Parts: sequence; structure tokens; C-alpha cells
Amino acid sequence: MQLSSIEQLYDIYLRHPQVQTDTRKLKLGDLYFALKGPNFNGNEFALSALEAGASFAIVDEPIPHSDAFHERIIQVKDVLSTLQTLAKHHRLQFEIPFIGITGSNGKTTTKELIAAVLSSHFITYTTKGNLNNHIGVPLTILSIHPDAQMAVIEMGANHLQEIASYCEYAMPNYGLITNCGKAHLEGFGSEEGVKKGKGELFEYIKMHHGAAFVMQDYDYLNAMSAGIETLIYYGMNKGTIQGKGNNVNGLLNVTFSKGTLLQQIQTQLVGDYNLPNVLAAVSIGEHFKVPTEKIKNAIENYTPSNSRSQLVKWNNNDVILDAYNANPSSMKVAIDNFAQLKIENKIICLGGMKELGEATKQEHEDLVTYLQKFDWKQVVLVGNEFKNNSHPYLYFEEIKEAKKWLSEQHFTKHTLLIKGSRGIQMEQLIAD
Repeated sequence: MQLSSIEQLYDIYLRHPQVQTDTRKLKLGDLYFALKGPNFNGNEFALSALEAGASFAIVDEPIPHSDAFHERIIQVKDVLSTLQTLAKHHRLQFEIPFIGITGSNGKTTTKELIAAVLSSHFITYTTKGNLNNHIGVPLTILSIHPDAQMAVIEMGANHLQEIASYCEYAMPNYGLITNCGKAHLEGFGSEEGVKKGKGELFEYIKMHHGAAFVMQDYDYLNAMSAGIETLIYYGMNKGTIQGKGNNVNGLLNVTFSKGTLLQQIQTQLVGDYNLPNVLAAVSIGEHFKVPTEKIKNAIENYTPSNSRSQLVKWNNNDVILDAYNANPSSMKVAIDNFAQLKIENKIICLGGMKELGEATKQEHEDLVTYLQKFDWKQVVLVGNEFKNNSHPYLYFEEIKEAKKWLSEQHFTKHTLLIKGSRGIQMEQLIAD
């Protein structure tokens, strides 16, 4: 079948509104989009998808098929661009707040907190997990049902013009940048490149007369948001919503104020570096008139998962598990937070930081130097990124070697910080 217009495909989508790109996750009636990349070609699985119960298969290569499937194979020029165009067409059907979120650190946690707050009062759809790329963003949009009152879209990026491309079909009318730091330097080139890339969200908001939520303590975000018609500020020392954080039994406790009103929120998050993330969620909740008690309950009931700012027990030890990702900026704040905790027997386990390009060696040398400012019971470094650095610490090239060493120590009543880039899989240190 050849498409005459995107409207024709949209009519099919309305009858079959579940979209799938992975045949292993396919359910009866799903639309199957045969995406392809350097190491896979979804076109090769189109017939299998149809046989498994897909309603239609959208392909961009000739597919040998029987007559039984002729009317259920839709041939397009490019499957990915068709998916994105369909997502934009779906987005155009809504006149609700679409909140775009990006940043170097904390964007997934911030997105989860915001979604929890908004969901307590509105029918809210949001990015699942961290499906925040050129495939995940359109899939998120297409998962939004007609009953939606709010949409929260996370946008990840590792090079320039990536956020700008997402904005073309997500069309956010609200934007939030958590921060800009030393992340994905291999793609962005420099910290200034990071600001330019993340700032594409604010540029879109500015051009389309939207609104932005801005952490006012960060001067660079004030500069990046200049010219946006509507600015809603939050911060530790400035903004409509202001807050402070302290540690209560290893978890972040937040006191925030709106005018003279003071509220306390006991989170289940580790680390004062999560304070801006909580304040962002409070600010958005207050802006959209979510009752303060609902905001408080939503944040207090949010439990981090997937190795993000988790406090877990392991063999009679406390573990701060923050191993989903890492870059020089997030490493520093995690180390600072751990150093400030008034506890004994601290063990710090750090994995290498990926996607730093030419800055890899220097950034890992700087990290090792920074670690030496503090006293630790033990420091364990894992990954090739530390291989050529001079340091006084334990070093393992592979995570399995570090895991074996740790299991042999039989530590009890210690506190461990475990952090590293996704590729190192530092959470395996305490996996069964």
C-alpha cells in the first residue's frame, strides 16, 4: 500500500493507536514501524510482525510477501521521518501544556518528579524511562491519548541541532533546562557547545512565544532564557519558589517557600544535588495550581529507581547507588555530597566517564585529583578511562574484577557511593 498523505496514515493510527518498533514487544493490533540503523534493519522483521498480529507494517524497503499481507504493508520513503511526521501530526491535535525538559544532569529525575506532581491533579502523559532520543520522543508523543491534560517530554542530546529537531515535532510551549555541564563533550565539543545545544529548547520557546521555568541561581540559565516572554523562576536564593535542603537519615529533606508560606518535603532521594530537581517540580506544580498538599505528597511518595539517586541496603551496608550515568559535573556534586555526610567508613566506587572525546584523559586526571581532597576508607576506580592516570587508589579494568574484590572484603556497616557511566554498569558491583 502506498500512502497518499500523512492524514491517511493518521486515520490508520487512530484505529490502531499503539505503536511498536520492536517485534519482541509487539501486541495484537499494534502498528509496526520498521526502523533501521547501523546494526539492525526492522524491514527484515516486517512479515514476522504481521504474522505476530501487527495491524500494519510501515517499511521503506521492498518486502517479499504473500497476497494475504498486501494491504497491511505500507511502503514509505523513510520510516523514521514518517514516524516523526506522524508524531507531529498527532501533536497538532492538542492544545494542552507540552513541557519540554533537557539538561546535562538530572533531567530524568526532574521529569519523573514533575510528572508525579502533575499526575496528582491532571491526566498526564510523559516519557517512559529515558526514551528521550529521535525515536523515543516521537514514540512518547504518539503514546498520548485524547484525554490528556498535560504532557511532559524529556529530550536528551549529544550534539548540536538535536534538541532543535525534537522541538519541530514535540512543539513544547513550556521549557525547562535543568543545568549545563561537562556532558557529551565528544559531540558538543566544549561546555559552551553544551549550552548552545541545550539552549535550542529555549530558542524554540522564545520563537514560539512560550514560557520557561528557570533556575534563577544559575546565571547562565538567566542569560540563555533572555527574551522569552514568560519566565517562571525558582531557586535556592532567588525566584518565586525558593528552597533549602538538608540531609535526614541519608535522604534529602527540602524546605521551600512561596512568599511567607513554608513547607517541608521529605524526599526519598539521596543528595542535595537533587534540590534543584525538587524545586523545579514544585515550581511547575504551583504554576499550574496543583494544591500544595498534592505537590508535597507526590514528591514524598516518589521512589527513585534504575540506579538513580537510590539509597539501598547491601550485605548490612548502606549504598548510594547513582550509577545510571556520569560526567565530570555530576561526578563532582556526587563526591561533594558524599564527603559532607557525617558518617564513617566511606567507600567510593567510580566508573569511567564516557563520551568525553579528547577531554577524556584530562577529565579523569582532574577527577582523581579532586578525590584526593577528602579522606575515604577506600576508593575503587573501574574502566579503561582511568588506566593511564597516576593515582593511589585501587584500579580494575573490568567491572567483574572489581565485583570479585568487593565480595571478598566482607564489609559491614560501611557506606558506599557507586557511580559511573552507563557503559561501565557499576550497579553490577552489588548485583546478586
